[in-house]
Amino acid sequence: MQRMQATHRIQRADFLAVRHGLQSLFAQEPLCNLCDDTRANAEIILAEALNNIVEHAYASQAGAIEISVDLGADGLDCTICDHGMAMPGHVLPPGPAAQITSLADLPEGGFGWFLIRALARDLRYSRARGENFLRFRVPMHKKVA
Repeated sequence: MQRMQATHRIQRADFLAVRHGLQSLFAQEPLCNLCDDTRANAEIILAEALNNIVEHAYASQAGAIEISVDLGADGLDCTICDHGMAMPGHVLPPGPAAQITSLADLPEGGFGWFLIRALARDLRYSRARGENFLRFRVPMHKKVA
């Protein structure tokens, strides 16, 4: 795939910084010109992944998150890196949500990895030299005229 445009940023690992960082990221090139469907999917995936890093990888400690996004002809290639705790067992959590039989049993959260797995392609996790790497592609949707 030919690389067309890229952006790279490092931000604090806290919930408010994630929120403001995503707003800033999607307000600039190359992400500001995405069609609505691609943009929505990318925002969901990145928000879920970044908030998981804040909540689980760093837990109550300070840290930084490095985000790289390359816009190509067929999608966004994303890499997220942090120095927090490793994923349990050094593998991604399972994606399917538990079977819900009643609205009363519906959990408040826990759908993040289900959403990430449903919307992202080529999802990979690795850990090397004390760093976590999450890589994935957000498929490009066609703009409707």
